[in-house]
Amino acid sequence: MRNTSEVTEFILLGIPHTEDLETMLFVLFLSFYILTLMGNLLILLAIVSSTRLHTPMYFFLCKLSVCDIFFPSVSSPKMLFYLAGNSRAISYSGCVSQLFFYHFLGCTECFLYTVMAYDRFVAVCYPLRYTIIMSHRLCAILAMGTSFFGCIQAIFLTTLTFQLPYCGPSGVDYYFCDIPVMLKLACADTSALEMVGFISVGLMPLSCFLLILTSYSCIVYSILQIRSTEGQQRAFSTCSAHLTAILLSFMPVVLIYLQPTPNPWLNATVQVLNNLVTPMLNPLIYSLRNKEVKYSLRKVLEQVVLIHEK
Repeated sequence: MRNTSEVTEFILLGIPHTEDLETMLFVLFLSFYILTLMGNLLILLAIVSSTRLHTPMYFFLCKLSVCDIFFPSVSSPKMLFYLAGNSRAISYSGCVSQLFFYHFLGCTECFLYTVMAYDRFVAVCYPLRYTIIMSHRLCAILAMGTSFFGCIQAIFLTTLTFQLPYCGPSGVDYYFCDIPVMLKLACADTSALEMVGFISVGLMPLSCFLLILTSYSCIVYSILQIRSTEGQQRAFSTCSAHLTAILLSFMPVVLIYLQPTPNPWLNATVQVLNNLVTPMLNPLIYSLRNKEVKYSLRKVLEQVVLIHEK
């Protein structure tokens, strides 16, 4: 990556129109962050500790929880640091790292949701062949593939952004380094790169969404072939959590990167929801709608209480 920049550090200006609200935002975002970490760690413990949950669906859910731990950790610690009254400065390399890991983890989650949709498609449409199709080898390949292609996408977007010269100003009108706000600071014409980035960022989620839509169209068709109402309800129940998580994940992408006229305050608000609230809600969505996960979580909490009492 070529660094022709004269700027050695950037200043994160934070969420627009939130002056004098730093203390309230610090408490609110810190609460979200702690709940996110705790919720996803509990999901991980529940899945790892229960042999009943050692299935492809929970294997992918486990990876989703890992992503949901690291995804908010890209921007939240620095945001909390300056909301607590510390320096808002971030180094050039720190800014590059933020943008790379944000898109790496975001793209990985996007691909992971697609893989999880395929897993549900096989489970519902080919239940008798499920264990054969979703073998340990295939699950490992799919899991590694989500990270590999997420990394490729992130490298492309990061290189695209930071090949530009940055010679000032250095004030990032946002709470972390992201593509739209960084392009505004570049000392060069960015119109062509904005179009390439727009197509790249838009094409990947759209492709994933179409694949997910195809999977669920087949799932709905198969469910409607089930004669018993109870069987239909059970099948719909297993997929509803996944669909809820998909909507929470994909809608911010549409609102932020595909809107014709960017709105800094709206973008920041949606990003906070995407970075902190969605990863916090994912454990609740999957655990509250799933009896096996709730049972395993209860066992984990009981063991924690027993250890604490001893």
